[in-house]
Amino acid sequence: MSSLGRPRIIKIIKLTESYKIRSPLTKKEWENYNSFRWNILRKPLKLSHIPLKDNLEDISLHLMGIDNKNNIVSCGRLHMNSSTEAQIRYMGVSREHRRRGIGKAMINELESKALLQGAKKMVLNARSEAIIFYASLGYLETGPYESDIKIPHSSMEKSLN
Repeated sequence: MSSLGRPRIIKIIKLTESYKIRSPLTKKEWENYNSFRWNILRKPLKLSHIPLKDNLEDISLHLMGIDNKNNIVSCGRLHMNSSTEAQIRYMGVSREHRRRGIGKAMINELESKALLQGAKKMVLNARSEAIIFYASLGYLETGPYESDIKIPHSSMEKSLN
């Protein structure tokens, strides 16, 4: 379990659908979470099925959104860069579940967990198609960023005070 604490389960009711946000709990859920993360973030770019893992995986908080049939519909990860700066990585929502509030709820939960750890600022690197989404949640662009997969991103940040 992450040093960021156990996530609470959040229910989001939107029309007739409900979602829960929580960390993967079982080995099978971790496998499904990692597969979802690759499918949503790398497969559309036709990248090889290399696991999306780095040296911060084990100390990060991983969250997933699941629908009422226990299908994973979103993912996101939080880690601390310093005692006052947190970072969101590997954030994604399946196309068919976008614009239903699950992405906003995921970001809100990640921000809440970061605040509990003493973060004053949240940073992230957004693909061009996600900049408007993050801006709607109060994130500001701070400059360009080239990802490890050579896809242009914009660095963004938000004060959590």
